[in-house]
Amino acid sequence: MSSSRERVAKNFVKRYGATRLKRLLSALEAGESGQTIADEFEVSRERVRQWKNAFGQIFTMYQVYPDVQAVLASDGS
Repeated sequence: MSSSRERVAKNFVKRYGATRLKRLLSALEAGESGQTIADEFEVSRERVRQWKNAFGQIFTMYQVYPDVQAVLASDGS
């Protein structure tokens, strides 16, 4: 039995093709606006939001600056 995400992806490929799925995923990864993507695919922003939720997830990461890491590496002195 396939997952809901897999079913949505297969339906997308059936309708738009694998090349367009790759384009959509790269647009989402690049942070392009939902409206821009919607215009390109001739769908609503809501559809883009649904695809976005179905095909991946957004996460935020905290990264320490290298100069702060250097202070730790030198025992803080």
